[in-house]
Amino acid sequence: MAYSELIKNFDRIRDFLREFFVYGFRNRGEYDAKSGRTYDDERRRMESWLGSYMSFRREASGKNVFISIDSRSIRRNPLYNAFKAKSFTANDLVLHFYILDILADGGRMSVREILEKIDGEYLSRVKTPLEFDESTVRKKLKEYESLGLLCSEKSGKQVLYARSDRSSVDGTNEFNDRSWKEAAAFFSEADPLGVIGSTLLDRDKSPPDYFGFKHHYILHAMESEILYGLLDAIHRRFRVELKIFSPRRGEPSSHIVVPLKIYISAQNGRRYLLAYNARFKRHIFYRLDSVRTLVLKEPEPAFERYEKSAEAFRKTLWGVAAPKRDSFDHVEMDVRVKKGEQHIIGRLNREKRGGSVCVLNGDDGEKLCRFSADVKDAAEMLPWLRTFIGRIADLRCSEDPVIKTFREDIRAMEKMYGVNDDAVL
Repeated sequence: MAYSELIKNFDRIRDFLREFFVYGFRNRGEYDAKSGRTYDDERRRMESWLGSYMSFRREASGKNVFISIDSRSIRRNPLYNAFKAKSFTANDLVLHFYILDILADGGRMSVREILEKIDGEYLSRVKTPLEFDESTVRKKLKEYESLGLLCSEKSGKQVLYARSDRSSVDGTNEFNDRSWKEAAAFFSEADPLGVIGSTLLDRDKSPPDYFGFKHHYILHAMESEILYGLLDAIHRRFRVELKIFSPRRGEPSSHIVVPLKIYISAQNGRRYLLAYNARFKRHIFYRLDSVRTLVLKEPEPAFERYEKSAEAFRKTLWGVAAPKRDSFDHVEMDVRVKKGEQHIIGRLNREKRGGSVCVLNGDDGEKLCRFSADVKDAAEMLPWLRTFIGRIADLRCSEDPVIKTFREDIRAMEKMYGVNDDAVL
């Protein structure tokens, strides 16, 4: 029988997955949070979710277990299973149906009215003794309001709750089974919050499995809760408190920030938050996989001002590196474009970000195009600049180490392939 114990604290599961299966490849002897038996329990839980996607290797320090997945061969992200293993008490389940049934007729009721109806019309008919106090019901109503299941409005000193059901365009609550499955299947693997689509597909016994992805960054599914909380805070224009864990410091640090924008790397799928940190009085990027917890704070009255300054700040970036210095690195690259290669100019214009592109000279044959940009950190541009090797006529940068690194990379490549050709630059 599969190991099927449910969990309450997902933060612990996320940390365990990261440290032992994704990034750290640590072994049982390095588990210092609790006992070795706790490690065994967590490992068995992971195995029940990941099954054949787990591998191990033996080293001098012990047996290391890790996730081994060819992302091109899977149709559904197995890491979503971790979110579907959340536990509920018997009272949670009973209260869920009681509340939704009481409010099913579309009426509005206060906490006390709902509690009286539960006691008078529901609990009086059950043999098993159950008891709900006002605090428990109030917390459940607020939780369901935050999830969008209920809505509330104030009437005098009372808060009245109602179901927030919405009918479809044709006035019914029905939907066409065939029309949503394909969209949900694509959404579940392509969207940053794809766990929502995956949960919807669990309703179907044979979900579509014909979508495949060459570059499928499944590991960042573990940050879905954090990402959802940040998007909610941005939408509501709230401050948040982040607990950031840094391996160098060894313990979490607290940051109260104004979240402004989410960035996702097209190269590795890693996600970043661009936020304004009032304590440091500047915009800072935070890696989502370093965020341990997120707490919604109060509304930010200056949100629009920070949003506008972030837009100006964004234009000075190439990636997510944001040095404290106020100066910029100036980069210029002259690219040869031969006849019939108009797509190269198109690519430069499409990928220039905050830079500019102009045609210096040329005729019907070869042209010379210049790309120039002022950025916070030119070193971030190196991977992109390398993609033009063989076409670069000249490359200049106000930061000499950037040019030095670029040339050293070329020399290393020439040595690797036994080439000695100065035409590459």
